[in-house]
Parts: sequence; structure tokens; C-alpha cells
Amino acid sequence: MAIRSETYLFWQKYLGHPLQAILLWLVVGAVRLVSVDTASKFGGWFGRTLGPKLKVHKRAINNLTTVFPEKSPEEIATILDDMWDNLGRTTFEFPHMGTLDTVNDSERFTFVGAELIEQQNKLDKPAIYWGGHLGNWEILPMSIAQHDTPMTAVVRMPDNPWVTKIFYKRSGQSNIDVHPKGRLGAKASMETLRNKGVVGFMVDQKMNDGIAVPFFGRDAMTAPAPAQLALKYDCDFFPCQLIRQGRSAKFKIIINPSMEVKKTGDRQQDARVLMSEVNAILEQWIRQNPGQWLWPHKRWPD
Repeated sequence: MAIRSETYLFWQKYLGHPLQAILLWLVVGAVRLVSVDTASKFGGWFGRTLGPKLKVHKRAINNLTTVFPEKSPEEIATILDDMWDNLGRTTFEFPHMGTLDTVNDSERFTFVGAELIEQQNKLDKPAIYWGGHLGNWEILPMSIAQHDTPMTAVVRMPDNPWVTKIFYKRSGQSNIDVHPKGRLGAKASMETLRNKGVVGFMVDQKMNDGIAVPFFGRDAMTAPAPAQLALKYDCDFFPCQLIRQGRSAKFKIIINPSMEVKKTGDRQQDARVLMSEVNAILEQWIRQNPGQWLWPHKRWPD
């Protein structure tokens, strides 16, 4: 069994991963030949067509019916249709990320709170900008970085290192220093904040060794790092929201005022309280636009 496993890993590393990367490179190149609006429209159709056939569709239904027991099957189906449309659009918009200008393209982007970024840039103080996987979430850190704000971003890297290279070469996020979740990401975040820089987090994914914090009325394992770092380094703590405007490649970006980071001397409890407030804000955003969140994610325990 061990020999068979090692053989699989060998072929996966030296054949499977390169082939996946080549296929992705071809798709990315093809999508870049059309406009972002055309790519987004095709991606929406692709997502709505393929998504319901995937195994994770059932998990999305279960999550939605648990969170919204008052909604009818027809309402749940509408949310899921919107979700797959959004995911498809987000995927096919990605090859165009390097061409998007969130600062000057007012036809595509409505930006609320840009002055908060500019004000924070003038302060001699570290900051954390956090958001969730809503709308095209890849645009959110880019929109902050495009305001002359170098950022350290902590993300879950693809399992395929070849795909990772393509992903960040094509992303257009030249002002963002990306690090993987875990030890390396924590080290980079602490160094950035010590130097009074900016760190970005997506805070709505499950972390098995996190802390149990309420989310839609149920405990969900939540990464405490954003709150712990905010408390340790006395950071400004900005909630950031991105909303897709209908079924289009147009977006509203909202940078909200910094949250109050309360300190009682019990850092562990203070982190739990702060992340509870974060989850409550995320829940409010998701309730406003349920079709723009990642319902297939295994966010809660079975």
C-alpha cells in the first residue's frame, strides 16, 4: 500500500501537476482573448450549468436549508443558481485581474470608503483589512493595494505548485506579497505588522484547530489569528465588503471604518469576542446577498 501511494505521489508531482498547469495556462490564455464582460457572462453560464452536477451541490443545499429553514425549496434553488453564476463569473474574470483598475474605472467599480485607506496610509500604525468570500473576492485585496498600499496577504495556496505560479503571475497583484496559511503566513504577518505595514485576511473559512465562534447560530471553527494580531500589535481593523452588481462584471467595494479592538487584559477572551463580532458582520453581509457566498464550503461540523 505504501509503495502504491508513493508511486501515485511521484506521477502526480511529475506528470499530473504539470499537465494541470498546462491546461490552466491554455484556458487562461483563451479567456484573455475576449473582454472581461464576455468572459464573465460565459463563466456565469458555465457555473450555472456545471455547478448543480457537482457532489458539493448537495452540501450547499444542506447548509442553506439549515441556515434558512424559513425559505422554500424554490428560494433555496434561486440562491444556488445565483451562487453558481457568481462562482463561474469569478473564475473566468480572474485572467483579466491585471487589467482592472478599481481606483479610476468608476463605470465598473463603485468605491465607498477609499478615504479610509488614504487616511490610514498616513498614520504610523499597522492595519488589518479583512473580508470574506463574497462576490469576486479576489478583487478586494487588489482594490486596497491599488491605493498605494503594499499588503501582505495570507491565503490557502493551491495544492499544485505549478498552478500557484500561474495564479500569481496572472493575478496582477504586484503590490501584494502573498504567503500561505500556517507558519509562513503567520511569520510574514507578524513581521509586516511590527514594521507598521498592512495585512489582509479572508476570515470565513473553516480552521480545524481554530476556536469555536457562533456563525448563523451555530459554532464554527474560526481562525483567531486576525484578532490575535490586532490585539498584539494595536492595529486598525477594517471590515471590507465586495458586492457583485447583479449578473455582471461590475462591483461595489465598501471599506468600513475600523472596528474597536477592545482590550481587557485577557487576550484569549478578547480574541474570541472580536472574532464573534467579525462573524456577526459576515453573517449580516451574507444575509444581504446569500447568492454571492460559498455555500459548498464545509463551514460547520456535521
